[in-house]
Amino acid sequence: MSSTAADVVRLLTVRGETLAVAESLTGGMVASAITAVPGASKAFRGSVTAYATELKREILGVDASLLASRGAVDAQVAAQMAAGARKVLGADWGIATTGVAGPDAQDGQPVGTVFVAVDGPPGADDGSACGGKVEALRLNGDRAEIRMESVRSVLALLLRELAGEQTGNERAQDTERNGGF
Repeated sequence: MSSTAADVVRLLTVRGETLAVAESLTGGMVASAITAVPGASKAFRGSVTAYATELKREILGVDASLLASRGAVDAQVAAQMAAGARKVLGADWGIATTGVAGPDAQDGQPVGTVFVAVDGPPGADDGSACGGKVEALRLNGDRAEIRMESVRSVLALLLRELAGEQTGNERAQDTERNGGF
């Protein structure tokens, strides 16, 4: 079990919020990392593994013209996948992974090109989350390493968004729970 996944589940549970996942290159690994956390059922709604490009359109609602012009390995595709998972699965937050783990390039993108995205409830006027955020990654390593780093990266992105939205009171409670000041 990943400590990042545990932190994500803990924060979502404290906030009374839920999470949905859309995965492509990670093939269910993000959902697996989350569900390995005891108590994940309090926050995790489910996941869609849309490995085939047409499923990104048919299930997650990714724009067909975007897929036709840019392919599945694209920042906007990742953003739309996260938003689609959030909508289809009825969650407060959606996260997504799309990219090329290898062994061959895809859609003109080299191995190691990955996009991770988070889509959350519109934040207050502080600009946090406010819909979505995407990170472009250039990862090295073999197929397994690229997939594992993609999981770590999408969970870290979500954790940063969640932590950035905590109220002062939630931060104080969290610090006390972990022995801080």
